[in-house]
Amino acid sequence: MELLQLKYFQTVARLEHMTKAAQQLQIAQPSLSKTISRLEEDLGVALFDREHRKISLNEAGRIFLNRVERAFAELNEGQRELTQFTEQDQKSITLAVTIPRVLPALLGSFLMKYPDARFQQFLKSVSSMKKLLMEGELDYCISSVPIEGEGIRWEPLITEEIYLIVPPNHRLAGKDSIRLAEVKDEAFISMNTGFGFRNLTDQFCREAGFVQNIAFEGDEPSVISDLVRQGLGVAFVSALSWASKSEESPHKLRIDEPSCQRTIGLAWSEKRYFTPMAKKFRLFVLEYFLTIASFNR
Repeated sequence: MELLQLKYFQTVARLEHMTKAAQQLQIAQPSLSKTISRLEEDLGVALFDREHRKISLNEAGRIFLNRVERAFAELNEGQRELTQFTEQDQKSITLAVTIPRVLPALLGSFLMKYPDARFQQFLKSVSSMKKLLMEGELDYCISSVPIEGEGIRWEPLITEEIYLIVPPNHRLAGKDSIRLAEVKDEAFISMNTGFGFRNLTDQFCREAGFVQNIAFEGDEPSVISDLVRQGLGVAFVSALSWASKSEESPHKLRIDEPSCQRTIGLAWSEKRYFTPMAKKFRLFVLEYFLTIASFNR
């Protein structure tokens, strides 16, 4: 077996389409088909089910793909380790988050202590984070939902309260707290489906006996807050991400029933090689949120 064969197989397995795979790999389709056939001959087992011009990964293919992706992940880690060994890219940290509002203060504090650090940051869903961690494309993920997988560690950082915000002139704006069932007929402005916060708030509503009536979905918390302020609906907001700006800001309500909280955690792959700067960042994050949690008690 050759690495090129394995790369070709990985691409075909992911796309389950020979023509699209050939286009992505920039090779002729007949050449790709022959390479896959030779690989199957070498292994002594078919990796794909073929019906007319359609192909699909079979059980043997799925088993082999898992091993191939782990092998490429190890090779990527080896390349990263060599890069660090030759004193390149020592100060770069790749980070994905589901809660961008926590980043300015966190990264600002870290950069004051380590001004040479360089960050590459992504806003991702939990499923995307897990995939990137497994493939060795990220150092860390900060998420509000535990990320589970082979070799992935998720360390809880802080538990925070979830509130409901309503327009300044809303019928509930004069109250300090509510039962969530009181807003079952309201229009909700929410994060997009697939984000951890959306899954969490959907669960809260189910516990209260209803399904959110979604009037607007988005992925930018500040936009959601502005839409609430304009009277277009109500929305959930976390304690760490809430920042009231003026008297015209949405009114924040504590939710008495059900209990609405979330735990934010830091995830990383224990198989990944970490630069010295990335190791410092992990320790800093753990201490940073420990300080916040102690302050809020």
